[in-house]
Amino acid sequence: MSLTRSVFFSPSVEFSSTKFSNKSKLPNLFFGNEKSKSKLRSSGKLGVSYNGYPYFTAPRHPLESELPPRLAECGAMPELQAELDSGIGIDSFFEGKNIFITGGTGLLGKTLIEKLLRSTSVGKIYVLVKASDKEAALDRLTKEIMNSELFVCLREKHGETYEEYVRSKLIPIVGNICEPNIGMDINSANKIMEEVDVIVESAASTTLNDRYDFLLDINVNAPLRLMRFAKKCKNLKLFVHISTAYVNGIREGIIYEKPLMMGENGRKHDDNDELSSSLFPLDLTDEMNLAMKACIASGDRDTTKDLKRLGLERAAYYGWYNAYHMTKAMGEMVLNETRQDVPLLILRPSVVESCYKEPVPGWIQGNRMYDPVIISYGKGQLPAYLADPNLHTDIVPVDMVANTTIAAIAKHGIVRKAGVNVYHVATDFVNPLRFNEMFEYIYEHFRANPLVESENMVKMRLFDQFSNLSTYIRDHVSERNTVVGVESKTRKHNKARVAYAEQLCKMYEFIGFFKARFHTGNTRALLEEMSEEERAVFEVDATKIDWKKYFVDIHIPGLRKHVVNATRLAGV
Repeated sequence: MSLTRSVFFSPSVEFSSTKFSNKSKLPNLFFGNEKSKSKLRSSGKLGVSYNGYPYFTAPRHPLESELPPRLAECGAMPELQAELDSGIGIDSFFEGKNIFITGGTGLLGKTLIEKLLRSTSVGKIYVLVKASDKEAALDRLTKEIMNSELFVCLREKHGETYEEYVRSKLIPIVGNICEPNIGMDINSANKIMEEVDVIVESAASTTLNDRYDFLLDINVNAPLRLMRFAKKCKNLKLFVHISTAYVNGIREGIIYEKPLMMGENGRKHDDNDELSSSLFPLDLTDEMNLAMKACIASGDRDTTKDLKRLGLERAAYYGWYNAYHMTKAMGEMVLNETRQDVPLLILRPSVVESCYKEPVPGWIQGNRMYDPVIISYGKGQLPAYLADPNLHTDIVPVDMVANTTIAAIAKHGIVRKAGVNVYHVATDFVNPLRFNEMFEYIYEHFRANPLVESENMVKMRLFDQFSNLSTYIRDHVSERNTVVGVESKTRKHNKARVAYAEQLCKMYEFIGFFKARFHTGNTRALLEEMSEEERAVFEVDATKIDWKKYFVDIHIPGLRKHVVNATRLAGV
C-alpha cells in the first residue's frame, strides 16, 4: 500500500455549503454614480474610444462589454479629474511595507518580486523557500532569484551595491506550504506575524492533470493553512491569492469577476443542463476523503495513474476541464469561506506567457501552456492542432499580471476593508486574438527563423474533430519520413511521434473550443484610477499589446532562448 504524496489529510475541517442562485443578478457594467453616468451620457462621447482603441460602436456584439471612456475626455468634473491625477497611491502604499510571498521562485512570483524591488520603496520581502535549512534557502534564493536574468535592470540600477541591496530586502524563510504551520520554525513565524503587511499566495501546482491528492493539498489545503496563519498577523492589510481565470469551469458567454461560493460547481447553470440541477453541492471534505480512499485502494497498482484518472473524473462530473482548474476553484471557495474579516484580493490571470515590455522582453520560466505546442510545431512534430480558427484565445504577458497585482494591492490595501475583490487579468475583451491569427504569427516567425534547418515549415492545420486530426497527423508523419528519406524509421518510432502529437492536442483541447470570455471591468476601472505616472510605470493596459510583434519578435525568440536553448545546455 502506497501513501506517497498523500500528506494533506490534516484533521477534518467542516465547510458549510452556501446556497447560491442560478439566476443571480449581473453586476452593473458601468462604473460610477448616477450623476457621473448622466454627465457622461450627455457629453455624447460614451463608448467612442478608450486610449485610442475603438469600442462597442453600435450596433455592438452582445458579448462586448460596456467600457467607461476616460473621464477627462468626457468633460469630467474638476474634483473628479483631480482625484484621477493623484492616482491610486502605489508609491505611498508600498513605502516601507513588508510582504510575505509564497511561490517566489515561480514565474509570476519572481516577476512580482523584481517589479516591487525595482519600482517601489517596499520594505522587506519574506520569501517562503522549500529547503532543508537557512543556508540552503539562501543558496536557492541567490541562484534562482538574485542571479536570474530577469533582474538585469535592477542589477544595472544598483551597480556594485546590487547584491547588498537585494540581500537587505529579500529574506528567505525555510518552509513548505504543504506542511503544518507552513513548515516554518516558531521564530520565523512570530517575526512575520509581527511585521507583515501583505501576504501574497503565489505557490500552486499548475500541472493540469496531476494526482488528485497532490492538487488538493497544494491548491486547496495550502491556501487554508496560509489563511489561518494570516489571521494571526497583527498588521495585515491584505491577503492576495493568485488563482486562474479558468476556475469558472465549462460555463459559456461572459464570465464576471464574482467570488466563488462554497459548494458551487463549474457547470453552465441553465435550464438545459439537467445534471447541473441534480448535483449535490461540491463538498471539499468529501473530495479529500475520496482521494485518500482511492490512494489506499490502489494497493500495489499504479497509484499515480489511478489518482490522475480520479481527478479527471471528478472535474468532468462537477463541470471543470481538468483537476487543476477544479482544485484552484476549491481553493478560492475555502478562502472565501474561512477569511472572516481578512480582506481578500483574488487575481485570476488567463494564460500567462512571457514578458512583453519589461524588465526583459520575452523572458519566461518553464515550458508553459502554449509553449509545448509552439516548440513542437517549430520542430516539425506538430503539423495540426485542435481548435476553432475563429474563436479567441486569451493570453496575458506575465509583466502585465505583475503590474495589475501591484496596482490592485495598493488600491485595496489602502482601504483595508473586509471583503472579497476579484480581478480577471485577461486580454480578450479589449484586445482579442483569434487562433488563426496566433498560428499565422507563429508560422511567420519559424518561416524566417527555422528552429530546425531541415524543416520545411508549412502552416498549422486546425481541426474541429479529433479523428480527422489523428488521420492527418499519421499521414503527415508517414509522408515526412518519405520526403526526407528516413526509411529506417521503425513503426514504433512513428507511432510514438503520432501519440505525442495527439496527446498534446488532447490535453489543450478545452482551450481550442473555449466559448467564454472573461470580463475585466475591475482591471479597466483600476486603469482609470491610476495617474499618468502610475500607468507609465505599471503598465496594465492590454490594448497596447501588438500581438504580431509579441509572437514574432518577443515571445518565440524568448522561448527559444530561455526554454529550448536552456534545455539543450542542460543536456535534456
